[in-house]
Amino acid sequence: MITPNVVKADDKTGFTNNKLIKHFGSTPINNDLLNRIKKICRVDYLHPLLSRGMVFSHRDLDKFLDDIEQGKKVYIYTGRGPSTSRMHLGHLVPFMLTKYLQDLFKCDVYIQITDDEKYLLKGKHSLGEYTAMGHENIKDIIACGFDMERTFIFVDTEVMSNENKFYVNLIKIMKNLTCNQVRACFDIKDGDNLGKMFFPALQMVPAFATTFGMDKNVRCLIPCGIDQDPYFRLVRDVAKKMKSKKPAVIHTNFLPSLKGRDEKMSASDESSAIYLDDTPKKIKKKINKAFSGGRETTELHKKLGGVPEIDVAFQYLKCFMESDKALREIEDKYRKGEMSTGELKKICCEIICNIVDEHKQNLK
Repeated sequence: MITPNVVKADDKTGFTNNKLIKHFGSTPINNDLLNRIKKICRVDYLHPLLSRGMVFSHRDLDKFLDDIEQGKKVYIYTGRGPSTSRMHLGHLVPFMLTKYLQDLFKCDVYIQITDDEKYLLKGKHSLGEYTAMGHENIKDIIACGFDMERTFIFVDTEVMSNENKFYVNLIKIMKNLTCNQVRACFDIKDGDNLGKMFFPALQMVPAFATTFGMDKNVRCLIPCGIDQDPYFRLVRDVAKKMKSKKPAVIHTNFLPSLKGRDEKMSASDESSAIYLDDTPKKIKKKINKAFSGGRETTELHKKLGGVPEIDVAFQYLKCFMESDKALREIEDKYRKGEMSTGELKKICCEIICNIVDEHKQNLK
């Protein structure tokens, strides 16, 4: 079950890229495409999130690269739904990627804070509280190191009152969407509130360049979790009707929950997530309890070896460890039983603690 609101796999092998590509009908990001990015951007290597397959599929990324090669203006759009004032590692990944892509492509970034979405869909807090959570999240987003001359962060409930094209484009999008399309895409029931029908159109607005005063032929790139793809499949349909360029989309796999790869890290479940304000002691405790690919006993582990594909700590290393060589050595030793689960988790703790500590320092 993978929707913008529910993410759950059948077993601990989690969300394999091939399964997700088949489910969503997207296009794999292959080595030819990665090599093309390196050639266009004149770099020798790419961020581990790209080179190790965390970013694994796309829609029209090749056309986005065509625009860059031709010297055309492009921009990046991403967002954050503030369900809590505390962001966790899973929230950090797309912003790390977006910041990297901003540096790589040297383009503007627009970040939408959807306080209205969380109020309409979850409704556990007042609208003002969700807006306040959004402002706290913005601090964490800024701490990722974006180029602030080329980065524009806006909160939905605040931008709607400004004199710009946001509302104009919202009206046009709604004119070109049918209720049946939205119902089918987001599984909306008769008893759901009207906002659930309205909000998808709102999330589509930043994908149109005219929203921000640019020409309608400026293409947008949207990095997002694969569970958010339904929004942007509809955007691409609407763009054709509005005679605007379809946005390009790249999809990331999920950073797994501490409980296992069958679910993603969740802000509403303390036991599933490592928060950006957790202490080193708490991070160590959480990682030591994380779902393991190790065997039941030391003897069996040495004999059969570990299973990195289902090991949560190893999956975190795939996202956050910089050295490809060190990662391959760890995977090889763990698979052969030459490295214990405890040793693997110790390495993971050190890396995650360093990332969280650096983020805390950037907040200052």
